[in-house]
Amino acid sequence: MPRYLVERVFPQGLRVPSTARGAEGCAGVVAKNAEEGVTWLHSYVTRDSRTTFCVYDGPTPEAVRRAAERNRFSVTRITEVRVLDPYFYYHL
Repeated sequence: MPRYLVERVFPQGLRVPSTARGAEGCAGVVAKNAEEGVTWLHSYVTRDSRTTFCVYDGPTPEAVRRAAERNRFSVTRITEVRVLDPYFYYHL
């Protein structure tokens, strides 16, 4: 399954409360992503909470974009990526 890095901008900042409500919101995102065959792995959020870099597995960039639309998220850029693990080289 291809992996994608998705950059998003939230002009007002992204706010996900550390409460049951925040957990429910994340679960809803996961469910809508699944409808497109997309899996959210994790995200990085800038200190000001205005930009996120999210890592997804999905069949195509179009599926990732459709999942974002279902969740009413913007998409600034989608880039297909591969893992580069520096510890892999210690085992050669």
